[in-house]
Amino acid sequence: MTATSTITRHAQAPKAGSVVTPERYQQGLDSFKAWMGAIELNKEDFQRHYDEWQPDAGDVAAIKAAVEKHGVKALVLGEDWCPDVWRGLPTIARIGELTGMEVRYFKRDENKDIMSEFLKNGEFESIPVIALYDRNHNYLGHWIERADRANAEMPALRAILAGVERDTPAWDEARKKYNTATWEYAEGWRDAEASELRALIEEALG
Repeated sequence: MTATSTITRHAQAPKAGSVVTPERYQQGLDSFKAWMGAIELNKEDFQRHYDEWQPDAGDVAAIKAAVEKHGVKALVLGEDWCPDVWRGLPTIARIGELTGMEVRYFKRDENKDIMSEFLKNGEFESIPVIALYDRNHNYLGHWIERADRANAEMPALRAILAGVERDTPAWDEARKKYNTATWEYAEGWRDAEASELRALIEEALG
Protein backbone atom coordinates (compact mmCIF):
# COMPACT_ATOMS: atom_id res chain seq x y z
CA MET A 1 0.00 0.00 0.00
CA THR A 2 1.33 3.43 -0.87
CA ALA A 3 0.89 6.59 1.13
CA THR A 4 -1.29 8.04 -1.61
CA SER A 5 -3.80 5.21 -1.59
CA THR A 6 -4.02 5.36 2.20
CA ILE A 7 -4.82 9.05 2.14
CA THR A 8 -7.31 8.68 -0.69
CA ARG A 9 -9.15 5.91 1.09
CA HIS A 10 -9.18 7.17 4.65
CA ALA A 11 -8.61 10.90 4.79
CA GLN A 12 -11.63 12.73 3.42
CA ALA A 13 -11.78 15.87 5.55
CA PRO A 14 -14.65 16.24 8.03
CA LYS A 15 -17.26 18.91 7.51
CA ALA A 16 -16.47 22.55 8.16
CA GLY A 17 -17.00 23.60 11.75
CA SER A 18 -15.93 20.29 13.25
CA VAL A 19 -17.33 19.39 16.67
CA VAL A 20 -13.87 18.09 17.51
CA THR A 21 -12.57 21.30 19.01
CA PRO A 22 -9.43 21.25 21.16
CA GLU A 23 -11.70 21.39 24.20
CA ARG A 24 -13.83 18.46 23.03
CA TYR A 25 -10.72 16.46 22.22
CA GLN A 26 -9.50 16.83 25.79
CA GLN A 27 -12.74 15.26 27.07
CA GLY A 28 -11.74 11.85 25.72
CA LEU A 29 -10.30 9.08 27.88
CA ASP A 30 -6.60 9.75 28.14
CA SER A 31 -5.08 6.24 28.15
CA PHE A 32 -5.59 2.62 27.24
CA LYS A 33 -5.89 1.93 30.96
CA ALA A 34 -8.71 4.45 31.20
CA TRP A 35 -10.44 2.86 28.19
CA MET A 36 -10.19 -0.57 29.78
CA GLY A 37 -11.69 0.80 32.94
CA ALA A 38 -14.62 2.28 31.05
CA ILE A 39 -15.67 -0.80 29.04
CA GLU A 40 -17.53 -3.94 30.06
CA LEU A 41 -17.08 -6.42 27.22
CA ASN A 42 -14.13 -8.31 25.72
CA LYS A 43 -11.45 -6.96 28.01
CA GLU A 44 -9.37 -10.11 27.53
CA ASP A 45 -9.34 -9.63 23.75
CA PHE A 46 -8.31 -5.97 24.05
CA GLN A 47 -5.54 -6.89 26.47
CA ARG A 48 -4.30 -9.79 24.37
CA HIS A 49 -3.97 -7.63 21.26
CA TYR A 50 -2.18 -5.00 23.34
CA ASP A 51 0.21 -7.49 24.92
CA GLU A 52 1.03 -9.60 21.86
CA TRP A 53 1.84 -6.96 19.26
CA GLN A 54 5.50 -6.26 18.53
CA PRO A 55 5.60 -3.08 16.41
CA ASP A 56 8.00 -2.53 13.54
CA ALA A 57 10.83 -0.34 14.75
CA GLY A 58 10.87 1.67 11.53
CA ASP A 59 7.20 2.56 11.80
CA VAL A 60 7.61 3.55 15.43
CA ALA A 61 10.65 5.72 14.69
CA ALA A 62 8.94 7.50 11.79
CA ILE A 63 5.79 8.23 13.76
CA LYS A 64 7.81 9.34 16.78
CA ALA A 65 9.71 11.82 14.61
CA ALA A 66 6.41 13.27 13.39
CA VAL A 67 5.10 13.50 16.94
CA GLU A 68 8.21 15.33 18.10
CA LYS A 69 8.29 17.72 15.15
CA HIS A 70 4.59 18.37 14.56
CA GLY A 71 2.87 17.31 17.77
CA VAL A 72 0.81 14.64 16.00
CA LYS A 73 -2.05 13.39 18.19
CA ALA A 74 -4.93 10.97 17.69
CA LEU A 75 -8.63 10.71 18.46
CA VAL A 76 -10.07 7.18 18.55
CA LEU A 77 -13.73 6.17 18.28
CA GLY A 78 -14.66 2.63 19.28
CA GLU A 79 -16.99 0.26 21.11
CA ASP A 80 -16.17 -2.79 23.20
CA TRP A 81 -18.32 -5.24 21.21
CA CYS A 82 -16.49 -4.75 17.88
CA PRO A 83 -13.70 -7.19 16.84
CA ASP A 84 -12.04 -4.55 14.64
CA VAL A 85 -11.84 -2.31 17.70
CA TRP A 86 -10.39 -5.08 19.89
CA ARG A 87 -7.45 -5.20 17.48
CA GLY A 88 -7.25 -1.65 16.14
CA LEU A 89 -7.56 0.32 19.36
CA PRO A 90 -4.76 -1.48 21.24
CA THR A 91 -2.53 -0.93 18.22
CA ILE A 92 -2.88 2.85 18.28
CA ALA A 93 -2.59 2.73 22.07
CA ARG A 94 0.79 1.02 21.81
CA ILE A 95 1.88 3.43 19.10
CA GLY A 96 0.94 6.34 21.34
CA GLU A 97 2.89 4.99 24.27
CA LEU A 98 5.98 4.18 22.21
CA THR A 99 6.09 7.50 20.36
CA GLY A 100 4.82 9.99 22.93
CA MET A 101 1.71 10.63 20.83
CA GLU A 102 -1.28 11.91 22.78
CA VAL A 103 -4.28 9.64 22.18
CA ARG A 104 -7.85 10.33 23.33
CA TYR A 105 -10.51 7.59 23.31
CA PHE A 106 -14.25 8.11 22.79
CA LYS A 107 -17.14 5.65 22.75
CA ARG A 108 -18.86 5.91 19.40
CA ASP A 109 -22.43 5.53 20.62
CA GLU A 110 -21.99 8.32 23.15
CA ASN A 111 -20.45 10.62 20.55
CA LYS A 112 -22.54 10.26 17.41
CA ASP A 113 -21.85 13.88 16.44
CA ILE A 114 -18.16 13.05 16.17
CA MET A 115 -18.93 9.81 14.32
CA SER A 116 -20.99 11.73 11.78
CA GLU A 117 -17.83 13.50 10.62
CA PHE A 118 -15.99 10.27 9.86
CA LEU A 119 -18.52 7.99 8.19
CA LYS A 120 -17.04 5.33 5.95
CA ASN A 121 -17.98 6.13 2.35
CA GLY A 122 -20.06 8.94 3.80
CA GLU A 123 -22.60 6.40 5.08
CA PHE A 124 -21.38 3.75 7.53
CA GLU A 125 -20.52 4.18 11.22
CA SER A 126 -17.52 1.86 10.89
CA ILE A 127 -15.10 1.63 13.79
CA PRO A 128 -12.49 2.09 14.94
CA VAL A 129 -11.90 5.55 13.60
CA ILE A 130 -8.46 7.02 14.22
CA ALA A 131 -8.42 10.75 13.40
CA LEU A 132 -5.08 12.55 13.39
CA TYR A 133 -4.26 16.19 14.16
CA ASP A 134 -1.13 18.27 14.61
CA ARG A 135 -0.23 20.24 17.74
CA ASN A 136 -2.33 23.18 16.53
CA HIS A 137 -5.30 20.85 16.09
CA ASN A 138 -5.15 21.00 12.31
CA TYR A 139 -6.79 17.90 10.84
CA LEU A 140 -4.34 15.57 9.07
CA GLY A 141 -6.51 12.61 8.06
CA HIS A 142 -8.27 9.57 9.44
CA TRP A 143 -8.18 5.80 9.24
CA ILE A 144 -11.24 3.58 9.44
CA GLU A 145 -12.09 0.03 10.50
CA ARG A 146 -9.21 -2.17 9.33
CA ALA A 147 -6.14 -2.21 7.11
CA ASP A 148 -6.27 -2.99 3.41
CA ARG A 149 -4.35 -6.20 4.11
CA ALA A 150 -7.11 -7.27 6.48
CA ASN A 151 -9.80 -6.49 3.91
CA ALA A 152 -7.91 -8.58 1.36
CA GLU A 153 -7.63 -11.54 3.71
CA MET A 154 -11.16 -11.42 5.13
CA PRO A 155 -12.66 -13.58 2.34
CA ALA A 156 -10.45 -16.50 3.37
CA LEU A 157 -11.72 -16.17 6.93
CA ARG A 158 -15.36 -15.90 5.89
CA ALA A 159 -14.98 -18.99 3.72
CA ILE A 160 -14.49 -21.03 6.90
CA LEU A 161 -18.10 -20.31 7.85
CA ALA A 162 -19.59 -20.34 4.38
CA GLY A 163 -22.40 -22.84 3.93
CA VAL A 164 -22.30 -24.07 7.53
CA GLU A 165 -25.65 -24.20 9.29
CA ARG A 166 -25.82 -22.14 12.46
CA ASP A 167 -26.51 -23.72 15.84
CA THR A 168 -25.12 -27.09 14.82
CA PRO A 169 -22.00 -29.01 15.91
CA ALA A 170 -20.50 -28.21 12.51
CA TRP A 171 -21.08 -24.50 13.14
CA ASP A 172 -19.41 -24.71 16.54
CA GLU A 173 -16.39 -26.39 14.99
CA ALA A 174 -16.25 -23.86 12.17
CA ARG A 175 -16.40 -20.97 14.66
CA LYS A 176 -13.45 -22.43 16.55
CA LYS A 177 -11.44 -22.63 13.33
CA TYR A 178 -12.53 -19.09 12.43
CA ASN A 179 -11.45 -17.69 15.80
CA THR A 180 -8.12 -19.49 15.67
CA ALA A 181 -7.44 -18.20 12.16
CA THR A 182 -8.37 -14.65 13.20
CA TRP A 183 -5.64 -14.65 15.81
CA GLU A 184 -3.18 -16.08 13.29
CA TYR A 185 -3.89 -13.16 10.97
CA ALA A 186 -3.87 -10.57 13.76
CA GLU A 187 -0.16 -9.77 13.85
CA GLY A 188 -0.03 -8.92 10.17
CA TRP A 189 -3.18 -6.82 10.42
CA ARG A 190 -1.80 -4.83 13.35
CA ASP A 191 1.46 -4.30 11.45
CA ALA A 192 -0.50 -3.12 8.42
CA GLU A 193 -2.49 -0.67 10.53
CA ALA A 194 0.69 0.90 11.87
CA SER A 195 2.18 1.14 8.38
CA GLU A 196 -0.96 2.78 7.01
CA LEU A 197 -1.05 5.29 9.87
CA ARG A 198 2.60 6.10 9.23
CA ALA A 199 1.89 6.58 5.53
CA LEU A 200 -1.11 8.79 6.28
CA ILE A 201 0.95 11.00 8.59
CA GLU A 202 3.89 11.27 6.19
CA GLU A 203 1.63 12.14 3.26
CA ALA A 204 -0.27 14.76 5.27
CA LEU A 205 2.87 16.44 6.56
CA GLY A 206 4.84 16.18 3.32
